[in-house]
Amino acid sequence: MAENKKSTALVLSVSLLCYAAMAVVDGVWQPGYALKSAVKIALFLLLPFLCSLVDRQVEYRSLFRGNKKGFLVALALGVGLFGVILGGYFLLSPYFDFSNIASSLTASTGVDGSNFIFVALYISFVNSLLEEFFFRGFVFTNLKRSANRTAAYLFSSLLFSLYHTAMMIGWFSLPLFLLILTGLAVGGAIFNWLNEKYDTVFVSWIVHMFTNFAINAIGFILLK
Repeated sequence: MAENKKSTALVLSVSLLCYAAMAVVDGVWQPGYALKSAVKIALFLLLPFLCSLVDRQVEYRSLFRGNKKGFLVALALGVGLFGVILGGYFLLSPYFDFSNIASSLTASTGVDGSNFIFVALYISFVNSLLEEFFFRGFVFTNLKRSANRTAAYLFSSLLFSLYHTAMMIGWFSLPLFLLILTGLAVGGAIFNWLNEKYDTVFVSWIVHMFTNFAINAIGFILLK
């Protein structure tokens, strides 16, 4: 029991530290995208690795396994979500102003039409895997093991949603901002469920990848 409490405290502390650090990077420092990505890799990849060295109960390697059935389910879900997100944008665009997203993105990270394709590919394939490893493989899985399932679902989903807050400040009106944060929390819970059901981060990664495909498609439209 004492070892479980120690592991829970370690995972909570490190995850909150990473969240706070990235909030400063996104909301205050606002470096170029390449430097921001390097900082994120150091936080989301190296710190969990160090945690596993400090506490042997903190584990994530077993989640990197294949699952053929899960792959097919993830592909179907991913394609469906791609259509829902893109369709939602076209449905809401007459009622909400998205025009300031492009200028905010360029001002805060230096992303514009000249480098968008490269950044979009990185976000879709690499950044999505990094986030799945951190939020699902490290935070959710270890909290479920050392604390309890409900707390793991709530904390990791909420953290996943709030993580995106700093980078989206000023992008949307308040109602749309709150709607997106709620959607992110629900999405995080779905990713957790996929991770739990198929016992691998690759399934949630594929679905996450397709959601990023849709978001990047919207970004491409806005930056044209």
